[in-house]
Amino acid sequence: MKPYVLCHMVSSIDGRIWGSRWRPRANVVPNLFETLHDRLVAEAGGAPGAGGSWLCGRVTAQEFARGKGKVYPPTSERFARENWYAMPEAKRRAVKAWGIFLDAQGRACWERGDVGGDPILVILTARVPDSHLAGLRRDGVSYIFAGAEAIDLADALETLNRDLGITRLLLEGGGGANGALLRAGLVDEISLVVAPVVDGSTGGPIVFNSGDTDLGPAPVERMTLASHTVLEGGAVWLRYRLSNG
Repeated sequence: MKPYVLCHMVSSIDGRIWGSRWRPRANVVPNLFETLHDRLVAEAGGAPGAGGSWLCGRVTAQEFARGKGKVYPPTSERFARENWYAMPEAKRRAVKAWGIFLDAQGRACWERGDVGGDPILVILTARVPDSHLAGLRRDGVSYIFAGAEAIDLADALETLNRDLGITRLLLEGGGGANGALLRAGLVDEISLVVAPVVDGSTGGPIVFNSGDTDLGPAPVERMTLASHTVLEGGAVWLRYRLSNG
């Protein structure tokens, strides 16, 4: 069983998510993403696993990691490619919110064990070196394996539900992570805030991205409008429920 996945993003009217490029600056509402994130969490209740955990991709992981440009040092230790948690089972299942990151090749050197009080968990592939696993353990960063060369997203979500009791997960970018889960048919709902701003150029990240190769349409059979709200300042908050093929 997988968690219910709700993709929550704020974009310009041309679908771009790099806020520093948005114009006019006067229309950018400070902390809008975080404010609505908190509303989505509150909507789901406060129980462990109910909706506070959030998932981001590799690029966002490297933004949160404190060891910018670093790698973990070599080690003589050897580790089985088994899931490892920085806390015992009872305690980890009581966590209300995890900060979860896709990091297939182990690029992020964390030098921290949490983000804003939410313990970090990274999703890896078996190709990650032992030195990276040793570094994660020293930093108190939990990790799970899902796939040999590329992350098996469905398997990863099932592990999050089974081992951590996560029943609802906020998918919050970037575009590559969003696009990967969408194409895998794993997104159940989209929460999209369209801000009254424009990027107006090419090359910036977008809400859903699948790289430079045209992979054809995503396997989405139906999108049903669940709610629409006009927010202060003219932003429009749209929520759609998805049926996947």
